[in-house]
Amino acid sequence: MSNRSPIAVCVFLCAHCCAILFLQTLAQQTVAQQTPGQDPSEQNPPAGDPYQSASLEQARITGLKQSKYLNQRLRTVDHAIESPEVRLDKYRSEIQPVLEQACVYCHGQETTEGNLRIDTLNPDLITGDDVAWWLEVQAVLTNGEMPPADSDDLKDEDRGKIVDWLSNEIQIASSVRRATGGHSSFRRLTRYEYNSAMQDLLGLPLNFAKDLPPEAYSEDGFQNSSEMLHMSVRQLETYRELARNALYQAVATGSRPPVIHWGITMAEAANREFAEQDKQLEGLKNEFKDDPDQQQKKIADLLRRFKKTPRRSYYQDLKSGRLAEAQWQYRRAHYAFAPAVTKPQFPEVYDHVAVIPSGRNQYLTIELGDQVPNQGVMRVRVRASKTSPEDHHVPSLQLHFGFQGSNEGKAVVRVSDEDLAITATADAPQIYQWEIHLNDIYPRNTFRGTSKMGGMPSPSEYIRLVNSSAPEGRHGSIQLDFVEITAPVYDEWPPRSHQQIFGNNIHGTGTGTGTGTGEVEVEVEVENARRILTRFMTRAFRRLPSASEVDGKVRLFEAVRKQCDSFETAVVEVLGAVLASPSFLYVTNDTNDAGKVSISADELASRLSLFLWSSVPDRELRDLAQSGQLMERDVLMAQVDRMLTDDRGQRFSQQFVHQWLDMQLLEFQQTPRNADPALKQSMQQEPVEFFQHMLRRNKSVLNFVHSDVAMLNETLAHHYGIPNVRGNKFRPVSLAVEHRRGGLLTQAGLLTMNADGKDSHPLKRGVWLLKSVLNDPPPPPPPAVPEIDLADPAIAKMTLKERIEDHRNHPACMSCHSKIDPWGIAFENYDAAGRFRNQVNGKSVDASSLLYNDQELDGMNGLKQFLLQNRQDQFVRALVYKLATYSLGRPLVFNDYSRIDNICMEVRRQGDGLTTMIKQLVVSDLFMTKRLLK
Repeated sequence: MSNRSPIAVCVFLCAHCCAILFLQTLAQQTVAQQTPGQDPSEQNPPAGDPYQSASLEQARITGLKQSKYLNQRLRTVDHAIESPEVRLDKYRSEIQPVLEQACVYCHGQETTEGNLRIDTLNPDLITGDDVAWWLEVQAVLTNGEMPPADSDDLKDEDRGKIVDWLSNEIQIASSVRRATGGHSSFRRLTRYEYNSAMQDLLGLPLNFAKDLPPEAYSEDGFQNSSEMLHMSVRQLETYRELARNALYQAVATGSRPPVIHWGITMAEAANREFAEQDKQLEGLKNEFKDDPDQQQKKIADLLRRFKKTPRRSYYQDLKSGRLAEAQWQYRRAHYAFAPAVTKPQFPEVYDHVAVIPSGRNQYLTIELGDQVPNQGVMRVRVRASKTSPEDHHVPSLQLHFGFQGSNEGKAVVRVSDEDLAITATADAPQIYQWEIHLNDIYPRNTFRGTSKMGGMPSPSEYIRLVNSSAPEGRHGSIQLDFVEITAPVYDEWPPRSHQQIFGNNIHGTGTGTGTGTGEVEVEVEVENARRILTRFMTRAFRRLPSASEVDGKVRLFEAVRKQCDSFETAVVEVLGAVLASPSFLYVTNDTNDAGKVSISADELASRLSLFLWSSVPDRELRDLAQSGQLMERDVLMAQVDRMLTDDRGQRFSQQFVHQWLDMQLLEFQQTPRNADPALKQSMQQEPVEFFQHMLRRNKSVLNFVHSDVAMLNETLAHHYGIPNVRGNKFRPVSLAVEHRRGGLLTQAGLLTMNADGKDSHPLKRGVWLLKSVLNDPPPPPPPAVPEIDLADPAIAKMTLKERIEDHRNHPACMSCHSKIDPWGIAFENYDAAGRFRNQVNGKSVDASSLLYNDQELDGMNGLKQFLLQNRQDQFVRALVYKLATYSLGRPLVFNDYSRIDNICMEVRRQGDGLTTMIKQLVVSDLFMTKRLLK
């Protein structure tokens, strides 16, 4: 049946145990009614190709009717009142004879294919040692992989009988083993969890984890798995230093820093270029001063040239119509603008603008010299508009920061998180603004303070205003007339981050920084420190600290206060110890107390916040936990809604989607030649935006397989050939059949990351589908697998599909490739960049293939149809499994399967909504209990 070892089976094929409840009538009702969050278009076939639209919708309906989660009933166990027994009588009388007739010929004493003997398997799944093999049996029977397609030894009625028996026995065995098994989820915070927690604790949106190494990925594809997240002594020292640096960025330990300003009109910026033009005009006048006719002709020619639109960004004199390309050179800092101590005003009228066209590498450089501060917020404001009111495009503007000290010593980085959509028209320009934390810009010019302005290497720095619009002809140009830069900006002093730590009593005594010399003053400082530390430790530890923990930190404050110049500095030193303590850096919900199974309210708040926010609980969660209300089902569900709609909920979509879909592959993937970097950024974001769209509307998770709506921006829409999508902002776009898109499987980024940079890669795409989407990864390839010999002229002439078929004919390759190839070949109409194609090198693309059971997959439409009709339960369970693994921060084991199946049953009953799935997971026994340590 398979060549997998029992260990491999346990790891790879856990997604297939389908233990489920009997809800036959409910299946029909669910099909007839609209499911939560579904658009009407998702229930009724859209207009277009009748075969594709009707077939996919019918496949969805048929698959739902066939769902075992809605059509079978499971045995349940109440461990308090019963001890379940193995139903060996039913196995011997009904199941064993069928297995012997259909399977023993290939999996018996005489022939043992895949190292599996059906006749010797122990049917006791509660205490027996053959659970992994029974999971394999259930998987291949459920999916139709066995017996082989040319065998008629197993009738559908008998197949169902075996699967039903196995489903119930697995459910009971999983429940019993979970009550007696153990697995630790003790782990440290991940890099991204640490960063988010620090941001929320300190109230600063900085990258506090940039100096931490990236996490490895577990076999399930997640970075937050307890089996991967250990810590060394050196790492603890690193966390201590990171915490101190972060705290000093959040806390004001001195006086308010002075503010400097730049105010630059485009008339001033353009003066350099127009002065060069004036020199050319003056030169012609002098050259042809004795020939007025020739002089007039030459000047007219030059003036016409001055009105010709440059290919790069340029300045425009609105009165004369003259244009001049915007130049910039770093040498001698000729282009640097000097700062001022007074705030500039936007001029009421202007007669010069800078125009930044759309297209690659279109930007305007504003050099600021060497006076940009190291810390604080830099506010950049520009008055800008579209160049033409008739332009229906919505251009976008990015902000970059950089320097060039020498020919080799240069860098420029994007510092704006989001593009600004420029919607204003030229007759009514608007002011657009960014606020950039200077602390977070890396690298900075290291020659500041060592070289003089105008000298070499140059110590100067600059900002760049970049037109990030999707290029399309001359559309999407941006014009601006004034740029204002202010730094450092503090709307209040001390800053909000300082107040978040110290509260309203800014200093230790309320009378100044204090020296700690007076007895009364010392007592006041100690009490203030206790209050500050208790509040901060509660937030950082995700629970109320014990009295001894607070006392220990207060004693540390008293010790370090004598060595610090101010109360704030001493507090920062102690808070650094708090942020380097295991109570902050480690996550654990396990216990050695055999009598304690349910997690506490504090533990629930912590688990929930790490799941949905990758961070610490906020005040509302902590208060609900301390009052005990968080343990109430309705309150808990309401908190899930609140947390998902909060801005911090986007962290969940970002982190889970990237890890679930293995998208680190795209980060390092070399895109096809001449690919636009903006296209790759859009590719990376599309799956996250689609997930977030479905989450906000509680759409059916089956839309991940196929949807009539995509989340697109102009760059992606142009790549897909979908018209009338303007701007860089993602928005829902209705799809027509001819677009050949919908769901995850046809998203360009996921197709690109599973290509080889030059062409599609059916094997990569097939393995990715099985591993990430269906949670059914194939076994690793055997040793000494022969490679495809492209030097062979006969092979070189073959199509990609023909090469794979030739490779598969090798005996060593057959077992793996028969499972992988059909899935991957179905993607063949999509090239290395995810574009749809009908031909390759003049040959028609053949994307059809046969599965192991002779089921034909006819391209992407056939693949979606098959998944919707035959693999709905498997896909739903795979997604629940992935979400549970991510939420718990540990690998799931057989003991967890019964809880997974219970969640799947509830999700399917309630319409498969994505938000429903998350809520059912959160209120489940799996999420609300801890694994007991042996």
